[in-house]
Amino acid sequence: MFTRFILFFSILLIAVSSSSAQEGSSSPYSFLGIGAKGFRGTVENRSMGGLGMFSDSIHLNLKNPAAYADLELTAFTAGATSNSVELQTNSSSDDIDYFTFDYLAIGLPFNNFGVGFGVKPRSAVGYELEERTATRISRFEGRGGFNTVYFSAGFEPFENFRLGATANYNFGDLENKAVIFRDQVQYASREINFTDISGFSFETGVFYDLKLSEKLTLKTSGRYETGSSLNVNRRRELATIQLGQNETEVVVNQIEIEPAETEIELPELYAFGLGLGQERKWFVGLEYENYTAGDFSNLGFNFGTEVIQKKANVLRLGGFYIPRYNDPVSYFKRIVYRAGIRYEESGLEYKGEDINEFGISFGLGLPAGRVFTNANLGVEYFERGTTSNNLIQENFISVFLSFSFNDKWFIKSKYN
Repeated sequence: MFTRFILFFSILLIAVSSSSAQEGSSSPYSFLGIGAKGFRGTVENRSMGGLGMFSDSIHLNLKNPAAYADLELTAFTAGATSNSVELQTNSSSDDIDYFTFDYLAIGLPFNNFGVGFGVKPRSAVGYELEERTATRISRFEGRGGFNTVYFSAGFEPFENFRLGATANYNFGDLENKAVIFRDQVQYASREINFTDISGFSFETGVFYDLKLSEKLTLKTSGRYETGSSLNVNRRRELATIQLGQNETEVVVNQIEIEPAETEIELPELYAFGLGLGQERKWFVGLEYENYTAGDFSNLGFNFGTEVIQKKANVLRLGGFYIPRYNDPVSYFKRIVYRAGIRYEESGLEYKGEDINEFGISFGLGLPAGRVFTNANLGVEYFERGTTSNNLIQENFISVFLSFSFNDKWFIKSKYN
């Protein structure tokens, strides 16, 4: 068991390092605030429209910490996504592809409670934009993001009622660059903002199941995430530059602005879910999420009168179906078939337009034998943004994959 812990911690350290380095977005809207949303749930969640209100004895639900109370086996999981995106305006379109690491997590069951820890991305920045007028060319680039290392615990104080809590440590860095070329001016001006973000946030969750009949169970859930303050350390570089060969930026003169410390406010989250299902057969659930307005205005470099942070609502509908989970002959009858749909307000208004998302998803849970317990595969098509008011609409096709491993770690030996 000790060897397995060492192996997991080694993988976790590698994952934290790689997630800090990766650019998990290629969205022009990641220019605004702290970037585009990073973690959207496990593959199982995302395949059901992002639904976070279902839990079982072998899968990790990283959206609601109360789910750790349902674990009966040690669970280890990791997930990643391949994204193909069409960027569409009123007059043109472009295609980009990128890959993201989504999460690495482990859950450990004990008597009537369970714990878990892992790493997941919170937001991601990655964009290259250009704006031209008759007298000026402006170029904007950004990269980075910030991640979350978390510890969760869930327990069952009485039958069919589970409570859980999560402590998150959020950390990361952003780099935003703007270069402006003016007509009949020899040198361009460049501004680079380096932003380090860190701080804690906390979550609580609850599940309650009500048995309606021998087969039917009504499931309810609730989640709350604190609207925490995160520490921000900003420094700026101002320079005049000229372009060398291959558009290499050659600095003519440069000054560094004294670092400034400030804070940003994460939005609060309230979520409620209601669902109906039959154990190991089928489930359908509806979940509502409400976010208060975050406050990222202290970042300064990408906020102006055209950018407004406001309250946001999210609605998710999803579920799964298993023809026969223990069929001894047919592999296809043991597959979990998942589907979902979601409508998601981002809480961001830009140039008078709400930047919202609509998506539909499908997925499979594939029993995988001895090497690992199961593989989960999903695909989602979703749209973000709008072409109104000279903005950009993003059309995503995301394919996500995870592998889950289950084992019994804490078994007393029968022999000395």
